[in-house]
Amino acid sequence: MSDKTPDIIYTKVDEAPELASASLLPILRKFAAAANVTIGTRDISLAGRIIATFPEYLIDAQRQTDDLAVLGELVKQPDANVVKLPNISASVPQLVAAIKELQSQGYALPDYPEAPATDEEKAVRAKYDTIKGSAVNPVLREGNSDRRAAKAVKSYAQKNPHRMGDWSADSKTRVASMPGNDFRATEISATLPAAAKARIVLETAGGETVLKDGVSYPAGTVVDAAFMSAKVLGDFLAREIDRVKADGTLFSLHLKATMMKVSDPIIFGHAVKAWLAPVFDQYGEQMAALGVNPNSGLGDLLDRVKDDAAIMAAIEKVMAERPPLYMVDSDRGITNLHVPSDVIVDASMPALIRAGGKGWGPDGKEHDTTCVIPDNCYASVYDEAINFFKTNGKLNPATAGTVQNLGLMAQKAEEYGSHPTTFEIPADGKVKMVLEDGTVLHAQKVQAGDIWRSASTRKAPIEDWVNLAIERQKATGYRSIFWLDETRAHDAQLINYVKPILEAKGVADKFEIMAPREATRASLETITKGENTIAITGNVLRDYLTDLFPILELATSAKMLSIVKLMQGGGLFETGAGGSAPKHVQQLQAENHLRWDSLGEFCALGESFRFLADAKGNAKARVLGDAVDAATQGILDNDRSPSRKVGEPDNRDSHYWFARYWAEALATQTDDAEMAAHFAPIAKALADGEAAIVGELAAAQGKPADLGGYYHTDTAKTAAVMRPSATLNAIIG
Repeated sequence: MSDKTPDIIYTKVDEAPELASASLLPILRKFAAAANVTIGTRDISLAGRIIATFPEYLIDAQRQTDDLAVLGELVKQPDANVVKLPNISASVPQLVAAIKELQSQGYALPDYPEAPATDEEKAVRAKYDTIKGSAVNPVLREGNSDRRAAKAVKSYAQKNPHRMGDWSADSKTRVASMPGNDFRATEISATLPAAAKARIVLETAGGETVLKDGVSYPAGTVVDAAFMSAKVLGDFLAREIDRVKADGTLFSLHLKATMMKVSDPIIFGHAVKAWLAPVFDQYGEQMAALGVNPNSGLGDLLDRVKDDAAIMAAIEKVMAERPPLYMVDSDRGITNLHVPSDVIVDASMPALIRAGGKGWGPDGKEHDTTCVIPDNCYASVYDEAINFFKTNGKLNPATAGTVQNLGLMAQKAEEYGSHPTTFEIPADGKVKMVLEDGTVLHAQKVQAGDIWRSASTRKAPIEDWVNLAIERQKATGYRSIFWLDETRAHDAQLINYVKPILEAKGVADKFEIMAPREATRASLETITKGENTIAITGNVLRDYLTDLFPILELATSAKMLSIVKLMQGGGLFETGAGGSAPKHVQQLQAENHLRWDSLGEFCALGESFRFLADAKGNAKARVLGDAVDAATQGILDNDRSPSRKVGEPDNRDSHYWFARYWAEALATQTDDAEMAAHFAPIAKALADGEAAIVGELAAAQGKPADLGGYYHTDTAKTAAVMRPSATLNAIIG
């Protein structure tokens, strides 16, 4: 990195985390300057990535650099230090909404082509598709994940246990998954002995079509292939709809249509079609002419057909005959099938389990729920958790131990890196992965409409992951479990890496290897006894478990300590999940109250400053980091986190208290007299200004807030909303 690169890069993102940054960043820069630490920003927001992708459509004043690409190079440097906030992993409806907002602000961007016909439309669509889904994380995550509850956060949760829903042994809540012919059942896998390039082809009666060419793999890469049968999926959904009605439960579909940006939106579309099957049978052609794409959800469908009385009548008839749907917002009539990005499995399932297996129905009341997770790869985790709590009752957060996670995710490991090699099959035939020397690595018979994918995991990240697990087990002594299923093709290949490394290091006796179902039960049994465990998992399970266990233990996954030890030596410090961020923004816009909790940022900052101290020999940065931990503890001990209700302290209040506790910790520490002298008057000013600051922050609430946009807010307007205390601003600058 050049000398001009800031010491710490703070990412500019979306929604509630970005609004919070408008309040928090000035405080961070003020304090960091005392240690000669500079904090810069890079824009990885959805709007920013759209703007950076289409410079040829924009005037000079509107163009901006491709900051994601810049960061992608930065994280490969040994002194990289990036604090990454949660960004939008865009579904198509979110992407389209962001484009429309930018167009309304004068950005002459092209529309998103739903059905590209011309070469120009196809080129535009291809560019937009690079922005969809988990476009950010695979670029930045050049290391494996170490996620755990910070000590202060876990201690607070045990002293102040959150409410848990009661479980009943006769609860009808269950997980429903396909009987076979899903990604789990069809997966095949191989480890490449040498570096290779492959092309993916579809052989049909009419000839051969190249789906993807020139896919490169280093030696030792684990390469998988799997498909989901569209016919079996459709039959399964139809049966489950009938069974749910007979059971008297809510119907809910749980997917990852944001991250798994090719496969899961298609599966979501199958569910919408199954739900309205009689309507599609009768009016399919008319609906297609109106631009209906079931992958976009029921909400978009209803908007497109609302002026056709016959179709609307048919929809109303079918809806009346169907079982009640799990609701995203029962007051507004937003169902589980309305928007593919509204119900994300890793957030929605833990919330339902925490609530005692209950979901919200159209009547505004809680009901037992059938959780439809079509693919069996990881559905067993949720199924086993539900079975465990039916038998044993709810978890007690006051006495529960903790599940830490070490996740294999570097260099696009596993399914989250598979978007460019996932396809909806256009015709019956056989998909082959053919190496340059003509070797057929994988071959599978498929039918039109099937979803085929290949995922890959490189050798270096796997070895780094196992060694990271050995380090954490040694540091903690916790029960350590590799969540790997020897009967699953991909996991069997990983086990072939894991066992020799553990044996070579002489630590095989300190680790267990279990399939996800058994590992779920073992982990729940462990934490129920008040003991701790480390879940050592692949990429998707990393994502799922670092929501599941924190939501059960802490009531939220936004307060996790998330450290990515970059493979070239740098550090990426993530600040928690952002799944609830849209509701937070809506409340701010309506009531000028932001309930987003920045505790995840606080936890990440302490680690970032200490990493900087070690990397650059800056002792003052370590003093800053240690004082951040003291301030975080102060926030928790004194209950200074944001309230959910307007008129009560919100995110901006918590930032004032964080600044005050941080300044007080710095003023009273004895490791650096110069820093203590510098912060003493700041601490005094913040304490003396308490009444004025708290009053000014309270006065700002209760009326609508104008941010100048949702995806692309106005900087000045946002600053005015998020920094309404003149007294605090005068102290911070």
